[in-house]
Amino acid sequence: MADANAAPLVDPELYINRELSWVAFNYRVLAQALNEHTPLLEQAKFSAIFSNNLDEFFMVRVASLKSQVDAGITTLSDDGHTPQQQIEAIQAALPKLLEMQQQHYRHSLKTHLSEYGVNLTDYANLNAKQRNWVNDYFRSAIFPVLTPLAVDPSHPFPFVSNLSLNVAALIRDPETGQQEFARVKVPQKILPRFVKIPADLSGSQPPPVFTAVPLEQVVAFNLGLLFPGMEVEGHYFFRVTRDADLELRELEADDLMEALEEGLRKRRRGGEVVRLEVANEMPESVMQVLMEGMSVEPEDVYRINGPLGLDDLMELMALPVPSLKAKPHKGRTPPALARTQKSKLEDGSLKSEEFESIFSVIRRGDVLLQHPYDLFSTSVEEFLNQAADDPAVLAIKMTLYRTSSNSPIVAALIRAAENGKQVMALVELKARFDEDNNIQWAKQLESSGVHVVYGVLGLKTHTKILLVVRKEKERLNSYVHIGTGNYNSKTSRLYTDLGLLTANPDFGADLVELFNYLTGFSKQQSFRKLLVAPVTLRSRMQDLIRREIAHAQAGDGGHIRAKMNALTDPSLIALLYEASQAGVHIELIVRGMCSLRPGIEGISDHIQVVSVIGQFLEHSRLFWFANGGNPELFFGSADWMARNLDRRVEAVAPIEDPKLRSQLEELLNLYLQDTGAWHMASDGSFHQQQLEGENQFVQQALIKRWRGGLMPQS
Repeated sequence: MADANAAPLVDPELYINRELSWVAFNYRVLAQALNEHTPLLEQAKFSAIFSNNLDEFFMVRVASLKSQVDAGITTLSDDGHTPQQQIEAIQAALPKLLEMQQQHYRHSLKTHLSEYGVNLTDYANLNAKQRNWVNDYFRSAIFPVLTPLAVDPSHPFPFVSNLSLNVAALIRDPETGQQEFARVKVPQKILPRFVKIPADLSGSQPPPVFTAVPLEQVVAFNLGLLFPGMEVEGHYFFRVTRDADLELRELEADDLMEALEEGLRKRRRGGEVVRLEVANEMPESVMQVLMEGMSVEPEDVYRINGPLGLDDLMELMALPVPSLKAKPHKGRTPPALARTQKSKLEDGSLKSEEFESIFSVIRRGDVLLQHPYDLFSTSVEEFLNQAADDPAVLAIKMTLYRTSSNSPIVAALIRAAENGKQVMALVELKARFDEDNNIQWAKQLESSGVHVVYGVLGLKTHTKILLVVRKEKERLNSYVHIGTGNYNSKTSRLYTDLGLLTANPDFGADLVELFNYLTGFSKQQSFRKLLVAPVTLRSRMQDLIRREIAHAQAGDGGHIRAKMNALTDPSLIALLYEASQAGVHIELIVRGMCSLRPGIEGISDHIQVVSVIGQFLEHSRLFWFANGGNPELFFGSADWMARNLDRRVEAVAPIEDPKLRSQLEELLNLYLQDTGAWHMASDGSFHQQQLEGENQFVQQALIKRWRGGLMPQS
């Protein structure tokens, strides 16, 4: 970067606060729920995702800011704000969004669902038969698991666990006239949040598809059974969010698992309260009891005009009403792999002479995978399954960051070990909110003979890589899968991700050395093809951007296209500003946080930023550089964030096959032409151009292309 530009390009006014940028992203998620063109149960799903996202945001990001404030830290963020100022900005931004969500739930979602026989009703609106049934259900299924906890001089304020839904009850002793306070925890983690009432009790014809009342209301209106002989004068709902971030010392692998297990126990108990949600009708006196009992500051209280914890709306997606959901997308087997499916061979649909080993296909040429349009099960899982069973395969090495329950990936690794192969799995124990799951997988893998390691000291291993070593004609050949997404069968159907199957020996050699870096004492500083964080990725991305600057200055244009989940790294943003000033045309597709301000005259007027939120979670990362007419394109697991570039192990790979590169260039074109995308303004706001017709949206267009077989074949 030229010295003359250095001062202006670090001006805090040029950067958007990452926390407020995240809040803006979560609004775009909520907007999917508020959009009348979104199917009704999908509206419920996106509202649930909005709430779940917000829970994690408070447990981690807001908790971190509050810890900084408590520690007296006043270091300014890139946009020039102290931790306390950031908290205040978050607290100012959220109430409007929360009210939008509740307005939608109360006045739109419930109303329109009822038109299709899906009734989310209140206890007060039940008829006599329904109320009797609900009360009987309370006695048999809820009452035995409840524990009312009194608060008085002999009973201190009880601990309220993280994300629990609770009833604050005001009880009066009719003999003494003394009013008491009690807390009852709603068991929504072990019972459905929406209690389904038999359809034949509705009294309507035809009977509704689904009638349900919130679990907390069933508890609240039966409090008399919990306090016999007492008068229940009022009930009010509240919900607590606690600091759930795990602080881990740098320990050796065995100690790391022990420390994590202890940390998870502490997380379940919960740290300091960072948010208290209360029903809007809660009296100030009751709220004061809660605040004093849990040491909550007034600014951390959020009054909610409706049900608390709407993340449980996700339960509604199980309803058998396909007309109220997005059309399901099943994906397809990549055409290049059509003859490699063992399942077809076994069911007789493919003759043995027609079957082809997946390794033979990969040897002929690289195979590009685009999930969920290409099935994960018939590509990545098939690759690993054949490797596990193939006598010629000697070794399998892979990273596991997040995986699904009953994981076919884990089952294949265990089977490979049982078949006598050398199997190594790097299980990232520190994958946030999957730590417990990963600890269990690690123990299961180890007990089955798989070599399990936990990564590099001080770094989180986020890369998605799989290496298969096969003996062929007295030599060892490597087969590789590199991806942007987790080895997770469930999320592969919900996230858009990219993957590459290749037998390129340079990729194989790079992965051998990268796994040595992860498992041993290697200090590898260069790789043949891969850009690896924290070793080479940052410097190589900077070099690629600077090369576009040089092309622009030489009159050869200069063009960058990049797709990622988040862009917050200040040094890369400053370099992009410098590129824009040099005339480089920069098109960015950023799903979530973006701290760069596009469209500032003289600074970023050659930069545009769009965000795509759709049926699937956009998760792929792509980086394209025009290179004066000889373009280079890379994909991988890393965003342009300091944590990905400096504190994680990431791998970004080039796509060198011109045919495959052309496919991904077309994909970038589709995203940039998506008329349903959100366009970012220089003040950090996003605006969506709404046009009629689902063909306007990139994900729907891609679904149709895959169904019609119109995509280029890899």
